[in-house]
Amino acid sequence: MNLSLPPLSLYIHIPWCVQKCPYCDFNSHAQKGIIPETDYIEHLLADLRQDLHRYQANINGRKLHSIFIGGGTPSLFSAESIHYLLTQIHQQIDFNPKIEITLEANPGTAEAERFIGYAQGGVNRISMGIQSFESEKLLKLGRVHDSQEAIQAVSFAQNAAKYGLSSFNLDLMHGLPNQSVKQALDDLQKAISLSPPHLSWYQLTIEPNTMFYYRQPTLPDDDELWDIFEQGHQLITQAGYEQYETSAYAKQGYQCQHNLNYWRFGDYLAIGCGAHGKISSSTGEIIRFSKTKHPKGYMRGDYLYQTHNIKLTDRPFEFFMNRFRLLEPTPKKEFEAFTGLNYQTIQPIIEQALGKNYLTETPSHWQITQHGKLFLNDLLESFLENN
Repeated sequence: MNLSLPPLSLYIHIPWCVQKCPYCDFNSHAQKGIIPETDYIEHLLADLRQDLHRYQANINGRKLHSIFIGGGTPSLFSAESIHYLLTQIHQQIDFNPKIEITLEANPGTAEAERFIGYAQGGVNRISMGIQSFESEKLLKLGRVHDSQEAIQAVSFAQNAAKYGLSSFNLDLMHGLPNQSVKQALDDLQKAISLSPPHLSWYQLTIEPNTMFYYRQPTLPDDDELWDIFEQGHQLITQAGYEQYETSAYAKQGYQCQHNLNYWRFGDYLAIGCGAHGKISSSTGEIIRFSKTKHPKGYMRGDYLYQTHNIKLTDRPFEFFMNRFRLLEPTPKKEFEAFTGLNYQTIQPIIEQALGKNYLTETPSHWQITQHGKLFLNDLLESFLENN
């Protein structure tokens, strides 16, 4: 079996943050003392060298389509360190001429002032975790910036445009503790007024093993959440943003290329504590792997945690799990090219989904319906049941 190779991205995880937010279930660690910035970057580069050697046959000749530096709070690292990291990566693997390089950043003043330095070092997109413009809500969320710093951070990002920062994203939450519909929409209006090229607008969910899970706050009820989403979606689209994924909106030409590659079943190398990757081989293998989660273990040089091949029977679920988050139609030829399966093998499940109005179909594409989005879990489970 032969596979077509999708675009190749790179995810880099920097696990430290100033303090752990009560809603956060990411692999992050509150800063205690001085962060071992220089040592950690050398470990990231050694981790990448191992991966490039391990998957040499799968990567040979491929260029990086995008890089995403996430965390934690990567903007705790200096602009000089990020520049060095990107330069060293470029020496190990070629970049696509139009590569998108994103850095997640805290809106706190100290980090926001580094935006020009990051841009000069090769970063061309910043993603800022604003979450809310209301100081009381930011306090409840455990955020270390205030409303004014959030607004100022946007102005820093706009000023960095002349140094190569071509886009920025604002992360904004709704459905916050004791948040009214009006408060949620006011937050959204404030974000829209700052005119970010990209806006991630998503509902707060309570995840296991977080402080909010053990001490649950009072959240808006389902009716209020629906009103927030319905009215908020209208506000965003009227402002000229296009929704292209469940919680992602962008002005024309500013979709996040890195996330699109995830959602389209693309390939991605992954380095850093707890990072997850996926690599396809032209001979038919698709490998998922993850890295050691805790900095202590990772910085002993024990980078690889586990690896497994995606079985043929699991590939339809794996392909559609993220693909159906997108509003764009799903090309049948990409399903065949990237899974190695003939689309006729899943036609019985597709027929059932068509009958339930979860999907529509043309000779070349599948399209999830609005009704299908409401029953996305049921739709995806049907591919697991087939397995």
